[in-house]
Amino acid sequence: MGEIDLSLVNWSRAQFALTAMYHWIFVPLTLGLSFLCAFYESIYVKTGNEEWKHLTKFWMALLGINFAIGVATGIILEFEFGTNWSNYSWIVGDIFGAPLAIEGIVAFFLEATFFAVMFFGWNRVSKGFHLFSTWMVAIGSNLSALWILVANGWMQYPVGMAFNPESARFEMQNFWEVLFSPVAIAKFTHTTSSSFLVGVMFVIAISSYYLLKRRHVEMAKRSILVASVFGLISFCYVGLTGDESAYNNAHVQPMKLAAYEGLFDGERRADLVALGVMNPAKRPGDDLEPFLFEVKLPGMLSIMGYRNLNAFVPGINDLVFGNEEENILGYGKKIELGRVAIADLAAYKEAKKAGDDEAAKASLARFEQNQSYMGYGYLEKPEDGVPPVQISYYSFHIMVFLAVFFGFICIAYLVYGIKDTIEEKRWLLPLGVLSFFLALIASESGWVVAEVGRQPWAIQDMLPVGVATSNLAAGNVMTTFWMFAALFTLLLLAEIKIMLNQIKKGPEGV
Repeated sequence: MGEIDLSLVNWSRAQFALTAMYHWIFVPLTLGLSFLCAFYESIYVKTGNEEWKHLTKFWMALLGINFAIGVATGIILEFEFGTNWSNYSWIVGDIFGAPLAIEGIVAFFLEATFFAVMFFGWNRVSKGFHLFSTWMVAIGSNLSALWILVANGWMQYPVGMAFNPESARFEMQNFWEVLFSPVAIAKFTHTTSSSFLVGVMFVIAISSYYLLKRRHVEMAKRSILVASVFGLISFCYVGLTGDESAYNNAHVQPMKLAAYEGLFDGERRADLVALGVMNPAKRPGDDLEPFLFEVKLPGMLSIMGYRNLNAFVPGINDLVFGNEEENILGYGKKIELGRVAIADLAAYKEAKKAGDDEAAKASLARFEQNQSYMGYGYLEKPEDGVPPVQISYYSFHIMVFLAVFFGFICIAYLVYGIKDTIEEKRWLLPLGVLSFFLALIASESGWVVAEVGRQPWAIQDMLPVGVATSNLAAGNVMTTFWMFAALFTLLLLAEIKIMLNQIKKGPEGV
C-alpha cells in the first residue's frame, strides 16, 4: 500500500463538505417551495380568485431566486468528483455515474424546460398548461433529488454490482437493485419529506413576519393555512421515513447507528438516548462512561433497530474489537483479511502479466474468499473504522429535537389558522420567523449524520476516503477550498439580499 497523504485527504473532504453544505442550503427550499407553489396555483385555477394568483407569483419569485443559485453550486459539486476524487470516480464510475447521468439528462431538463414556462408564461399560455408546468417543476425537482439520492444510497449500501479484478473496478450488474435498494428508497423519502418541511417553514417565517408588521395580512394567512397542512403531513412522513432509515442503519451500517446513539457497549433491550451530554474523553475500549448525563427510553433502540425488544444492538466496542458471543467479527480481523485480499489481488495481476494461468487462478480463488473485506485492508488500525462519535451523536439529536419543534409549529399554526386568530398570537409569530433558520440547521444536521456517520468510508466497507482522492498536491486543494468558500459566501449573501428586497416589496412587487 502506498503512503496516504492525510493532508490531501482532509482538504479534499473539507472542500467537498463545504460545497455540499452550501448547496444544501438551497436544495431543500427548492424541493419544498416548488410543491407549495403548485398547491397555491391549483387553488387559484380552481377558484379563479386573483388573490391566489398574486400569492402564487410572489412565492414563485422567491423560488426562482433560490433555484438559480442552487443550480450553480450543484454543478460545482458534481465536477469535484472528477477533480478531487478521481480514484473514486474510476473505481465506481460505472455504477455511480448512471444515476447522475439520468438526473442530468431526464430530470434536470424536465425541470428546467417547464421552469421557463412557469416563471415567464403567465398570460402567455393557458391556465391549465401553466399549472401543468408548475407541477412538472415540482415533480422534476424531486426527480433530480431521486437520482442523486440513489447514487448516495448506493455509497451507503453498495448492491447490484460486482468487482472486476481485471480492471480493479466495481461494475453495474443490476440497475434495478441499485434503484430500489431499501437504503436508497429510505434516503429519498426521508430527504424529500424533510425538505418539504424546510419549504413550509420558509413560508411560515415570511408570513409570520408580515403578520408581525401587519402587512399583507390576508396573503399571509392564506399562505400559512396551506403550508401548515402540508407541513403537518410532511412532519408525520418525516417520522416514518426517519424510523425506516434507522432500521436500515441497524442492518447495513451498524457502526453509524452506534455512533449517533453514543452506544459503546452493545446490549439486549438496548435503551434509546433521548437526551444526554457525551463524555468528550470517551474512546473505544476504555473504561470511561460514555455520558456525563443522559435520559433513556428503555428498550427503544432494540425496537427501532430490529423491531424486537430483546434484540442485541452492537455497540462501537463490539464492532471494533469483535464479540464472539454474538458472532461479530472485529475490525482487527477484518483488516487482517482485507490485507490478505489486497495481496492476493496483486499476486493475481502479477501472475496474469507473467502468463502463469495456474498461479493466477489460485490467487483469484484466494482473493474471492476475502474480497468482502478488501476495503478494511487500507485501514491502519481497528479504531480507524470509528466515525467521529460526538459529531454524529449531537447532529442526530439536534435533527430529531428540531423536527419535533416543527411538528408543534405546524399544529399551532393550523389550529389558529382555521380559527382565523393567528395574527393575534404575538407569542407564536416570532417562533414562526425563527423556524426557517432552525429548519436549515436541522436539514444540514441530517446530512452530517448521513455522511460523517459513515466515515471512514467513501463506499461502505469497500473503499475508504483515504484511497479515493485524486493525485493532487494538498496545497492546490487548499487554495480552491478558500476560493470556493469566498465564492459560495458571496452567492449566499447575494441570494439573501435579493430575497430580502423581494420580501420587502411583497406581492405587489411581482
